Amino acid sequence: RRVTHFRPVRWTCRCAMEEAAALNGSAGPGASPSPPAATASARPPATPEGMALAYGSLVLMALLPIFFGALRSVSCAKSKNSSEMPETITSRDAARFPIVASCTLLGLYLFFKIFSQEYINLLLSMYFFVLGILALSHTISPMMNRFFPANFPNKQYQLLFTQGSGESKEEIVNYEFDTKDLVCLALSSVVGVWYLLRKHWIANNLFGLAFSLNGVELLHLNNVSTGCILLGGLFIYDVFWVFGTNVMVTVAKSFEAPIKLVFPQDLLEKGLEADNFAMLGLGDIVIPATGISLLGPSLLCSLPSSLKKNTHTYFYTSFVAYIFGLGLTIFIMHIFKHAQPALLYLVPACIGFPLLVALAKGEVTEMFSYESSAEILPHTPRLTHFPTVSGSPASLADSMQQKLSCPRRRRQQSPSAM
Repeated sequence: RRVTHFRPVRWTCRCAMEEAAALNGSAGPGASPSPPAATASARPPATPEGMALAYGSLVLMALLPIFFGALRSVSCAKSKNSSEMPETITSRDAARFPIVASCTLLGLYLFFKIFSQEYINLLLSMYFFVLGILALSHTISPMMNRFFPANFPNKQYQLLFTQGSGESKEEIVNYEFDTKDLVCLALSSVVGVWYLLRKHWIANNLFGLAFSLNGVELLHLNNVSTGCILLGGLFIYDVFWVFGTNVMVTVAKSFEAPIKLVFPQDLLEKGLEADNFAMLGLGDIVIPATGISLLGPSLLCSLPSSLKKNTHTYFYTSFVAYIFGLGLTIFIMHIFKHAQPALLYLVPACIGFPLLVALAKGEVTEMFSYESSAEILPHTPRLTHFPTVSGSPASLADSMQQKLSCPRRRRQQSPSAM
């Protein structure tokens, strides 16, 4: 019987990742979209202190979901609950992802050209309102469990929808939760209503960090080659849509959703009501972070014996490479006074730095032959060959029953073999 389990968090991070990747280059490190001329003339330029605070905060906010998402991905991968297993991105998925992101971006561009921007943003606000609540609830749930007292009346619930009856009954939704999850969902709903009514940058960042952390935690690469395919494809996608057309910029200026982290450059002058934002797209966090997570705690838990001598080397190298790439993006942006696609600098750094370390250590072959799904997910069945069978079904069943009923004897080895 085919059973389909409802996994709202996984669906949330997958949808948010596609949306963020579609708008990735437009929301790279840079200032907020250009306002009208009257507003621009009235807005004072950002001070050096304000810019330093804004970009330093963006870098720090980008590092938090990468580090903690990588740590949480280990416990997620080792979980025996199939609904919490990470979504493994294969090489085929990685090759198709830039195409899916391009179609999403072009579709949004056509929608904004044909229909009213106001109604589209209203629909998108409701869409991300639901996704943000689910993602934020899943993010804060492990932390909130520490604050509940031991005598908290925690009850278990199950949301079950089935289709058909009798032997043809099929599960459509099977979601288990408890009272603590409901409390986290209520707190997340408060943030959702705040974002929906005010579009405040703090609420936007809470949703953005939740999307990023869930994306790093639940999206898993099976090997280093798949990471190179994903990063290389999105590198070409980013450069083409940012520098080759105006589609990315047009959609970014029209799109109102928490698919980017923002921080005001005039916070010191205007406080929480500041409106001159620097921004960083979620795709610039989640996409490189999947590769860092592969070379991070996931790799540390299952390294081959030839790579165990310096287990933290590749994770720290990838982490430093991300900081270097993001800093280089900000530097180039200030040189040319134009928003930059961060993947243009992050992809070479996140691939090049670990590759140089592997070359120096003579471990390139081991690095690219590493298969995480065989180590991190040991309870995942894998078919390595197709057995040859013959005979009728009845004879095969009898043969299998005899093998199961007979105890397996250890093969005795001769003294010479020993």
